[in-house]
Amino acid sequence: MKLSDKISNWIKRQVEESNKDGIVFGLSGGLDSAVVAGLAKRACGDNVLGLIIMCDSLALDEKDALLAAEKFALKTHRIELSRVNEHFLEVLHESNKIAMANLKPRLRMTTLYYYANMLNYLVVGTGNKCEMLVGYFTKYGDGGVDIQPLGDLLKSEVTKLARELGVPEKIVKRVPSAGLWKGQTDEEEMGVTYGEIERVVVSIEKGKRSEVSSQNYEKIMKMMKASRHKREPAVIYRKGKK
Repeated sequence: MKLSDKISNWIKRQVEESNKDGIVFGLSGGLDSAVVAGLAKRACGDNVLGLIIMCDSLALDEKDALLAAEKFALKTHRIELSRVNEHFLEVLHESNKIAMANLKPRLRMTTLYYYANMLNYLVVGTGNKCEMLVGYFTKYGDGGVDIQPLGDLLKSEVTKLARELGVPEKIVKRVPSAGLWKGQTDEEEMGVTYGEIERVVVSIEKGKRSEVSSQNYEKIMKMMKASRHKREPAVIYRKGKK
């Protein structure tokens, strides 16, 4: 059985076991969301909604999102949050770059759950293994989802899966970006390439640390440790313990 079939079947089971009617996710125009679009369509047919959530986004984002939707005959709905984001910043007062940037994915996630509640759908995440391990996602933003079908796939595996599904090559070759600000790219923001992350992760899993440079290993291990709180439930104080 192909990987795309295995993941699609898994998604379908999650929906059924949760007593939900379908799935909703953010269709950003990027590779990961396009892959989720293809998997979602296979899993739930017409009971899938891709939300194209614009929040000071590039026109290219919407164009590529519609390209993916057309490829997989996916229902979409466009939501414009730019004015909402601006109003939030007016009320909260502008702060530092990261605080302002992280507001966007949190507004997007609020929107996704609004539609999920309205339709009795599950919210599906689009994060891959590389991003999740180093904490390249916003806590209670794009990390706040019900299921993560790509969460155990390295970026190269997602790319391979994209070609298996027939994701348009234009999207496959697109430079990864979370769209946090103009000109932002994933690798520049993380300070490491997906390839470097993959080599370290694979070396750890195979027990062959010597295959990667000490500098990259230490850097990525530090990122994994610092972002641990993003991957685990909130810590609870236990009575009787110091």
